[in-house]
Amino acid sequence: MGVLVRGRVVAGLLVLAAGLGACAGAPKGVLAPVAATVPGASTVDMLVATTRKTAANPGEMYSGDRGPELSYADITVSIPPDAVRTPGTVQWPKELPGNPATDFVTLKAETLDRPEAAARLRRNAARTGKRNVLVFVHGFNNRFEDAVYRFAQIVHDTRADVVPVLFTWPSRGSVLAYGYDRESTNYSRNALEGVLRRLAQNPEVGEVTVLAHSMGNWLVLESLRQMAIRDGRVAPKIRDVVLAAPDVDVDLAREAFRDMGPGRPRLSLFVSQDDNALAVSRLVWGGAGARLGAIDPTAEPYRTELARENIAVLNLTAMKGSDALNHGKFAGSPQLVALLGNRLAQGQTITDSRVGLSDRIVQITAGAAATVGTAAGLAVSAPVAVVDAQSRETYGEHLRSLGQGLGDTAEGAVDLATAPARALGGR
Repeated sequence: MGVLVRGRVVAGLLVLAAGLGACAGAPKGVLAPVAATVPGASTVDMLVATTRKTAANPGEMYSGDRGPELSYADITVSIPPDAVRTPGTVQWPKELPGNPATDFVTLKAETLDRPEAAARLRRNAARTGKRNVLVFVHGFNNRFEDAVYRFAQIVHDTRADVVPVLFTWPSRGSVLAYGYDRESTNYSRNALEGVLRRLAQNPEVGEVTVLAHSMGNWLVLESLRQMAIRDGRVAPKIRDVVLAAPDVDVDLAREAFRDMGPGRPRLSLFVSQDDNALAVSRLVWGGAGARLGAIDPTAEPYRTELARENIAVLNLTAMKGSDALNHGKFAGSPQLVALLGNRLAQGQTITDSRVGLSDRIVQITAGAAATVGTAAGLAVSAPVAVVDAQSRETYGEHLRSLGQGLGDTAEGAVDLATAPARALGGR
């Protein structure tokens, strides 16, 4: 197939993407506040610190682009009555405005400057009497609203007695934007370090627990490592760090643990050997290093190292039946960590729940994020996008990413008709 024909194929697919995106099922702008909630609903009021850029749509607040400076917001989420929902899930509105009787909706979404954010934190802590701050740092492939609603759900369903603080970094919210997301965590290291330091210096804060998921673990470990190098140790108020399915190379994690020094926070590691996302991540990085979230903690050298470093482990691969916390190390863990561990063992999801079937196909076939693998995934998942609403929403983004990857070079052009065969080793 000639270069011109290939260009027409890509252009045609981009047109198809626009049409599919126009009929997407998930509404945009769920952070636009509704007038009121309903009896029996619960609310979660969180402070947000973000390195994202302000979005054009006020109902989205922040985009996946990188902002010029750290921004703050105060958001209140209404969660429908427990009788109409399953713990561990987010009920996304199917249309706007959402119905607070059945959907997660936003009651307040205000931007703040830094002094206002500090004052709001002090007032929240004083009003509620809560002095334990829980900082959540999301992972790869999360939009701003994904992180907000997921964190609200975690706080509500764990019944955690905390002041919630969300740190959200610029993620594109696409399975094909792994490289961009990874660099965005590096872009956000200084900002998260500053947020954690200011929380620890706040006299209203008694202690800080950090919950990180997936790629967010790299951001957390790097920020704490920087703090220890700058200040001689991690701030003493930062007591616990929960590393959930960390998408971090094991060797780099070892370096971070060492650089944090002996006065580092208590570390709890949640792992699963059947985590497909971490398997794909390892392929993206060339298969060279094991991901910390996918290790077998009973195998050497990990077993000895984890014991030596006094790292508590919850192996979600082995979690079956009602006896979820069957690892003795968690018996003496702080209450909040135990709550989070219980929720995870019972099937709690920490990432966005709105992942379409075609996203999964693309993620699997993308492999090392090579153009051929991506094209194969798009070709296979195209029919799925017609019937799956979430796939229709993201399919256009996948195709646009593929088009950008192809660029204007003839060498980068891919014949989509034969890509699946080539991906399987054919010609």
